[in-house]
Amino acid sequence: MPPEDLTVALRGDTLLLLPEQVLLPDGPQANHAVVVAEGRFAAVGPAAEVRAAYPHLTPLALPDTLLMPGFIDAHHHLTQAFGKALAFGEPSEIFRRIWVPLESSLDGELVALASRLAALESLRGGFTTVVDAGTRAEAHTDAVAEAARIAGLRCVLAQICNDGPDGALPAEPILRRAEAHLARWQGDPLIHPSLAISIPEVASDAMLHRVSSLAGEAGAVFQTHVNEHLVAVERSLVARGQRPIEHLREAGALGPQALLAHATLVTPRELAILRDTGAAVAYNPVATQWKGNAAAPAELFSAMGIRFGIGTDATRADAFRLLDAAEAVQRVAFGLPAGDFSVGAGWLWVDHATGAGAEAVGLGAVTGRIAPGLAADFLLLDLAVPEMLPSWDLTWELVRFAGRDQIAAVFVDGRLRVWRGWPVDWDARALMREVAARVRAAVAAAPIVRVHPRAQEHRRRSLGADRPGEGTPE
Repeated sequence: MPPEDLTVALRGDTLLLLPEQVLLPDGPQANHAVVVAEGRFAAVGPAAEVRAAYPHLTPLALPDTLLMPGFIDAHHHLTQAFGKALAFGEPSEIFRRIWVPLESSLDGELVALASRLAALESLRGGFTTVVDAGTRAEAHTDAVAEAARIAGLRCVLAQICNDGPDGALPAEPILRRAEAHLARWQGDPLIHPSLAISIPEVASDAMLHRVSSLAGEAGAVFQTHVNEHLVAVERSLVARGQRPIEHLREAGALGPQALLAHATLVTPRELAILRDTGAAVAYNPVATQWKGNAAAPAELFSAMGIRFGIGTDATRADAFRLLDAAEAVQRVAFGLPAGDFSVGAGWLWVDHATGAGAEAVGLGAVTGRIAPGLAADFLLLDLAVPEMLPSWDLTWELVRFAGRDQIAAVFVDGRLRVWRGWPVDWDARALMREVAARVRAAVAAAPIVRVHPRAQEHRRRSLGADRPGEGTPE
């Protein structure tokens, strides 16, 4: 079928798809069919059985194609899209010098632009769901939601509820906003409300407990950043005599509703706390590579029964490179010292970037797997590329060989959203032109402080210092 006819066919309300393979929870399966109807998977099973059950539907053959779940980005900051390349080479806690100044300076229009740009990148990279940790432009949370909806991206969207370590800000207005946020998005097909405290030290214990409880009562997730950098752990020890995860437990903020971003610096005691409370973790391997102090022991999380998803932390929106990083970080940090050549054997990272990731972020009953009743959030992946030939172990090949350029189609909630990298129902290039026209002024207006020079300046300084007799250039 010509590509233009295929895209028309894929935009039908009800689809009977016959891909070469389907990635099911227990691995890839050939000779299977998938029916999509009313935004959900209506049937998944052996092709002959499904075709017999739906004789009125015209099968759409998809040779050389893998139908697989869309990826879950377990930790993102959609409003950071304008500054993502400003963080390169920066030391830890760049939120103090880059993200807080940038996000706090954005008005509603700029928040919407940045969020749509990030949503576009996510969809192009194979993510059908992102978990946004909340914007510091607090008055504009609705703009983030609207941007995700326009793009067609599923979003777990947090409302930040910081009241200061001593409860300096009045609690009642914060809690009213939190309750309104939870109520506003209940039942929305794409936006799933969440509550957040940026880091434990910026809220009172009472607020930590109340916000986490509110989220749990609403069936939503409570998000916070913990144990990411050594300095944050040390501040917690100095202020409270407790590490951040211990602090959260003491405040009554942990439980199955808790989603803790990073958790890279964890002790055996803290691992036991995570296991015993049922809290989940967002493992961010690219953030570890680029700006972290340590690697979260994700394979150990799995062995201990600690739920986790895999997140980008707004680094780069490329799901296959994220899979590669997830495995590589574990191999370098833990596999090499222990002589472990497998570190999850590929399947662990695919699972936690899809179905197990959806469970960790509170959407296990909504998305993450190709299964009847779940939202039809999926990718069509082109297998007819040299990198995937010959195929001996498709699951592991997705981790090590697959690339974003193989993504032919991205579906969210049963609708074709992206074809060959570009949205089918809105003008992404017009968005890019608008971003290009406004982004430099927006960033220039923010009081950003960078420590590390840009690459060319770093080159100039390095070469000048290293060449005999030249000294450091001015």
